[in-house]
Amino acid sequence: MTFEFTGKHLIAGEWVAGNGTFASSPAHGPARDFAVGTPDLVDRAARAAEEAFLTYGYSTREERAVFLEAIAEEIDKLGDEITEIGTQETGLPQARLVGERGRTVGQLRLFASHIRKGDYLDRRHDEALPDRQPLPRPEIFLMQRPIGAVAVFGASNFPLAFSTAGGDTAAALAAGCPVVVKGHGAHPGTGEIVAHAIHAAIKRLGLHPGVFSLVQGGKRDVGEALVQHPLIRAVGFTGSLAGGRALFDLCARRPDPIPFFGELGSVNPMFLLPNALSARGEAIAKGWVGSLTMGAGQFCTNPGIAVLIEGPESEAFVATAKRELEGVGAQTMLTDGIAEAYRSGAKRIEGSTGVQAVLTSTCDLRNATPYLFATTGKAWLENHALGEEVFGPLGLVVTVTSEEEMVKIAGSLAGQLTCTLHLNEPDTTLARRLMPILERKAGRVLANGFPTGVEVCDAMVHGGPYPASTNFGATSVGTLSIRRFLRPVSYQNLPHAILPEDLR
Repeated sequence: MTFEFTGKHLIAGEWVAGNGTFASSPAHGPARDFAVGTPDLVDRAARAAEEAFLTYGYSTREERAVFLEAIAEEIDKLGDEITEIGTQETGLPQARLVGERGRTVGQLRLFASHIRKGDYLDRRHDEALPDRQPLPRPEIFLMQRPIGAVAVFGASNFPLAFSTAGGDTAAALAAGCPVVVKGHGAHPGTGEIVAHAIHAAIKRLGLHPGVFSLVQGGKRDVGEALVQHPLIRAVGFTGSLAGGRALFDLCARRPDPIPFFGELGSVNPMFLLPNALSARGEAIAKGWVGSLTMGAGQFCTNPGIAVLIEGPESEAFVATAKRELEGVGAQTMLTDGIAEAYRSGAKRIEGSTGVQAVLTSTCDLRNATPYLFATTGKAWLENHALGEEVFGPLGLVVTVTSEEEMVKIAGSLAGQLTCTLHLNEPDTTLARRLMPILERKAGRVLANGFPTGVEVCDAMVHGGPYPASTNFGATSVGTLSIRRFLRPVSYQNLPHAILPEDLR
């Protein structure tokens, strides 16, 4: 590797050492020391971001689009080094890191194109009606405006696409908001090298250095200081339910509460309707196993639950899934802590009343193999804990006695990122019964597919009712995600010369 790591934080254009260091814990390759974040560094970064907002928040859409494209170019220049350190730190295969880098630069360029079009501004104009009776109407314009500095928490399972220059950062920068990133301790080297790319783009274009800062590592007090800093106006987070909920509560308890956009995970249930199960059960089972075990099951869209009506077809589905899972080898998990949580989650499911172990497994240190369990609709309805996410390649088949019980299972679900229907044309009546329920439970409803693989596009929603996310009206993927970092402002009877440029 030719890239020379500093092990430092990037604070408003300066590489800053901390008062101490922590060692990375890579899946393979050398461990490296990185500076530990502190609340003081958070304060410096937030103050610089607020200062940068005075210019960056009022830059043109073209200027910001060029900046996003410059970041993408600088990331591409470091492509081989990013792949190397990313695979070392996470254990993810090279092809996955290359693909994720493509998604990362792709969404930066997508946002550049999106803001150039200007539709996201939602510009509105009501002309003055001076002769209206009984009262005249003033001239009113409306437009979306950036909110200020945004805090972004890097995700453990996406070291590129949901971290330093990931979707939250891209959306915020596109909106006109400076960003302070709290780097994830699982991949600090990947975070630093991407921060170097953003820094290079800032210097190339002569932007205010406070437009982006990276604070590495640190204990809980660093994250708390970030979400509670009075100059931070919104937070983007991807991670665990417990961690996200704690930060969400801190945002709500601020003297000036701010929005916390937390994506907290999901079990992404699949409903296999009778005709589809009868006609395509084996193929669906094989597809489910592929989706379930992709990336060692470490996707927030991992389809952990399959719901189907009992009978010979359901027995064949379980048998096929077991056979396919037996052929899946051990995969390296992202961190020791994630592997331990996977082991604990499997033990919790296995020890639950009414659960049958179909395929038990091992998880030795960070090397995990799949688990498969089965339960009944009755047991599911009596134990809500069966619907809690186990992050990893663990599947649970829920066998129900009737269509009516399948509908009850759908109604019992907590909020989800996705719900999937596998159906053929004769299943349409049952699907119509399920749809009004599922669209209230999930941000994305699929048919005859699998939820892993979230398309970055205009129509995507990656969010859902709590606990899938903390804001059911938002998405963390796709161009709609820019709305998280904007607010509408009305301009009444202002001289046109002082209106924002996009309204003139």
